[in-house]
Amino acid sequence: MEKLSWLILVLSLEIILLSPLWAAEAKDGKAIYDKLCISCHGADGKGNPAMSKVFGEKALNIVTKETAQKKDDEALKVITEGRGKMPASGKGLSKSEQKQVLEYVRSLAK
Repeated sequence: MEKLSWLILVLSLEIILLSPLWAAEAKDGKAIYDKLCISCHGADGKGNPAMSKVFGEKALNIVTKETAQKKDDEALKVITEGRGKMPASGKGLSKSEQKQVLEYVRSLAK
């Protein structure tokens, strides 16, 4: 029982201490998102209305339940390699920057 209490304490502290870092990653990811993604996916991640007419709303809306359920490696693959008509925007990004974009996209769905 004492081990469980310590584990809960350690996990709680980890969440408290790392939350600002996750928020910073999402903030950094926003700058990249604004540069590479916003023109199609829109500021809110629901799709730029003008682009939705061309590609369809479903293709551009990245705050859906389906997108949220994707594992990180699946989502990072789409960011890096593209999918369908989406270009491979993430190839010029470092792994860290790719993860920052992913964190920001995940924050849009909340």
